[in-house]
Amino acid sequence: MPRHYARLTQPLVREDGALRPASWDEALDRAAAGFAGRHGKEFGMFSCSKSSNEVNFLAQKFSRSVMGSNNIDSCNRT
Repeated sequence: MPRHYARLTQPLVREDGALRPASWDEALDRAAAGFAGRHGKEFGMFSCSKSSNEVNFLAQKFSRSVMGSNNIDSCNRT
């Protein structure tokens, strides 16, 4: 089957409006810095209702303890 798209093989970061290759450490540091200032109402998380109780527990624990947000939905209504 021919590929119609290029698969990313390394992380990219935006610098001066353009994407450039970066190391995983740099990309993760930038992602963490982006989340660092966003607490409370600015952060929300979705968790799958088909996931195990343990995975959903970890998701809500991360959302509440690390991100300081009670905005988590496990989609149990579906």
